[in-house]
Amino acid sequence: MPPKNIYSFHRRENRIPMEIPVVLDGHRHLPGTEATFTENVSARGARVVSVRRWEKGAALKLASRTGEFRSEARVAYCQPLRGDGYAVGVEFLETSGRWVVESTN
Repeated sequence: MPPKNIYSFHRRENRIPMEIPVVLDGHRHLPGTEATFTENVSARGARVVSVRRWEKGAALKLASRTGEFRSEARVAYCQPLRGDGYAVGVEFLETSGRWVVESTN
């Protein structure tokens, strides 16, 4: 049996691969909105692609481009992608509207 990794991280829920057009706003150093898309989603967050580097813990606003969903959120992580851009883990805090994945709670 392989050794157990005591540093592994387990999500509370699975992410679903899905590209959803979204808008990010609230970058501390680069004002304005950024139109982008998700790589995967869950009821409590998403992984989005951004041309901007975001600080872990930073507050931001995420909205679907259709306007059906909005959320105050925080950056859980920001990782450089191969090539240009960053993969940003976003945790939803205060939401309004309908997201693509419903919470089971």
